[in-house]
Amino acid sequence: MPLQDHHQIVSVDDHLIEHPRVWQDRLPKKFREAGPQIIEVDGKHAWRYDGQVYPTIGINAVAGKPREQWGMDPVRYEDMIPGCYDPVARVADMDLDGVQAALCFPSFPGFAASTFQRANDMELAQLCVKAWNDFYIDEWCTTAPDRFIPMAILPIWDAEACVAEAERVAAKGARTVSFPDSPVPMGLPSFHSDHWDGLWRVCSDAKMPVSLHFGSGSFVPGFDYAALKPETEIANALPDAPFAVAIALFATNLMWSTVDLLFSGKLQQFPDLQFSLAEGGIGWVPYITERCDFVWERHRYYQPIDFDIRPSDLFRKHFWGCFIDDEHGLKNRHDIGIDRIMLEIDFPHSDSNWPNSRKRAAEVLADVPDDECSLIVEDNARRMLNFPRASADDRELTAF
Repeated sequence: MPLQDHHQIVSVDDHLIEHPRVWQDRLPKKFREAGPQIIEVDGKHAWRYDGQVYPTIGINAVAGKPREQWGMDPVRYEDMIPGCYDPVARVADMDLDGVQAALCFPSFPGFAASTFQRANDMELAQLCVKAWNDFYIDEWCTTAPDRFIPMAILPIWDAEACVAEAERVAAKGARTVSFPDSPVPMGLPSFHSDHWDGLWRVCSDAKMPVSLHFGSGSFVPGFDYAALKPETEIANALPDAPFAVAIALFATNLMWSTVDLLFSGKLQQFPDLQFSLAEGGIGWVPYITERCDFVWERHRYYQPIDFDIRPSDLFRKHFWGCFIDDEHGLKNRHDIGIDRIMLEIDFPHSDSNWPNSRKRAAEVLADVPDDECSLIVEDNARRMLNFPRASADDRELTAF
């Protein structure tokens, strides 16, 4: 079995549920009433923000429940295990799971601040972004600096503010920023425009990769976005197909993002720019890079795309694939690039294997050599995120 005690699992995609005081403790006094706060609605906990009520607090935070009891959302904090919203309890849950370090995406703000992008008061929205970043970096991550990886969200509706916040959080120690997997569905300029060049420059200079989490661009296959209002339950924003269709198609978001970026010209313009494809799986990568090369070979003579660099070469230089449970992808790991594959746990969501993540990782990695296993479960993530072990001599998993 290749997954030995000296392998520390570093998850590049976990999630947290914000506790009720995140914004009330950080916003200026005049904004607190309009700022995010937890209220009671028909016996359920909900967020009230900017005059709207949002029914979602947990976003599928079902860790600790049998599968027969899973649903889209817990309705109260007490319906979740404390590790969803308490960093001390989260460390204990990670120890139980055999996981050393985790990068945690937000919940209420959306994975890339889409909740705030849709708000009416943009001054408040920008303050809410900064408040979340300060909460995660200064409160959550400092609880266990060797266990939690600092990241940040951005005020994506304002390019100059986006750059300024990226510079601020880089100085605070953020190892990555979360960005929409496609800005277009949010009404924002595409990856092909020059609109984001200032941000790409900051991320390149700071060696701060951009994390693209599926669905962070507000597109989910099968959703009726005309029906999706703040007060609308997720199930009521779906057409006839069950949400299982969208769950099965999540990876298609990041296929789109990858192809879009490969043909955008931005990877040539910013040679140090890096993208992490969070919760997209890896099994599709060999096909999509082969297909892009095929298109490039035949169509580059008349298309406004790079004439000299093959898309597959760009992928291996600029992209990092992430998987939770992808046996097909691992069988094809050398076609993807063994130094570009990382593990994710997805705690506390329903795709997670918690509390058996280490056990399941050992099963799917059973035929992978030890040196490759080290890259996949730990070394690639630490290299991408510039997040070294607390002690180079410590080869044992904390509390495992």
